[in-house]
Amino acid sequence: MSAKTRNALVFAAAMVLLSIGAASIYLTIIRLLDAERWVSHSHEVQSDLSNIETLISRAGRNRVEYVDTGDAIHLDSYQAAVNDTLQELATMRHLTADNDTQQNYCTRLEAVTNERIRLMRQSIDLKHRGESNLKNEAEITQGVVRTAGEMDSIVRQMQSLEENLLAERQARSEALFRQAVVLFSAAFLFALLLLGVHYYLLNQELKARQQAEESLRRLNAGLFEMQDAERRKISRELHDSLGQYLSGVKMNLEVVSKSLPPNALLAECVAILDESISETRTMSHLLHPPLLDEIGFASAAKWYIEGFSQRSGIQVSLVLPEKLQRLPASVELALFRVLQESLTNIHRHSHSASAEISLALRADEIRLWVRDKGKGLAPDVLEGFQTNSSYVGVGLVGLRERLRELGGRLEIRSDSPGTSILASLPIPKVSAKGNNGGRRSPE
Repeated sequence: MSAKTRNALVFAAAMVLLSIGAASIYLTIIRLLDAERWVSHSHEVQSDLSNIETLISRAGRNRVEYVDTGDAIHLDSYQAAVNDTLQELATMRHLTADNDTQQNYCTRLEAVTNERIRLMRQSIDLKHRGESNLKNEAEITQGVVRTAGEMDSIVRQMQSLEENLLAERQARSEALFRQAVVLFSAAFLFALLLLGVHYYLLNQELKARQQAEESLRRLNAGLFEMQDAERRKISRELHDSLGQYLSGVKMNLEVVSKSLPPNALLAECVAILDESISETRTMSHLLHPPLLDEIGFASAAKWYIEGFSQRSGIQVSLVLPEKLQRLPASVELALFRVLQESLTNIHRHSHSASAEISLALRADEIRLWVRDKGKGLAPDVLEGFQTNSSYVGVGLVGLRERLRELGGRLEIRSDSPGTSILASLPIPKVSAKGNNGGRRSPE
């Protein structure tokens, strides 16, 4: 299993666990809300039972006041209390519809309450007809007291049942809450652990990638050194071996030509040898200019630009700091390769008739600008270089890696018209002393 697949699986597992935890919490919260609704329901039942007792007691007091005084206002209060009591009984029947035991109690409570109301109504009717006496009232009062005791017993039983249900529902609610806390904590901690593992794996993968990139940079640096060494070797071989052989042949032909009558073919051979010697010397210097090692970047750049203008017909201007001192060999070589590759690309691709080159020194950095006035780069090509080096030649990519190995950078800007290449390299501070008097490139 690849590292990428393993990381994806760990991350997916963490997300699944978090999703399961969230779903469990949601379902538990729904159940908690349902449990709380039932707790509230039990409180409503208990409150309604208390109201029934209060209202029927109020009706009884108003009945007694009416019988004693005959004041009709007490009769109105009695009737209102009775009506409210019947309404509360209907509410109780509705609230306990889900409980068969409570429904049975409701039936008994309704019967006893109706009997108590009947007895109180009988007392009121006797008073209204003027037939009330102590004997009748005593009998009715005994009945009212008996029904009141029965009502009180039924209410107490219903309240006790609701209290038991309430305790059971509260215990269930607390258990659900604890369950929700445990589920969420477990899911969260396990998901956190998996995310930690995912982070660790990603970190290891990143380290491995960084090590691979570092190894690649070291390999590129080694390849650049080998390439430069090989160019020096080939340059030296061309100059010291092939160039000497051609020069020797030329001298022999010149000696022979002096001992023979004028010969057009021999003169042509000498001319061809002259051209071959010149091309060999040019190739040798292009591979690795001797001036770069002997005198420095400034002389090598002037020599190369002069020859480039002659070969390509492109007019090139060069601006250098005054009294430019020698730079580290690696910096001078990198700058020369940027100059060489940039002018080659201008000749091949830009179709520009001119180019501008400027070198600027700062306290701890040197910058080389190469500009042309050609057709510029396509946006996709420029974006490709800035992102992953696609759509561009290996020359520019190699230059960027060379500069990066030295702690510098290579930037490409496509203006309208033309293209600008900026190479920046850090240099030791001592190398820049006394070199700030020259012209600098625009920022």
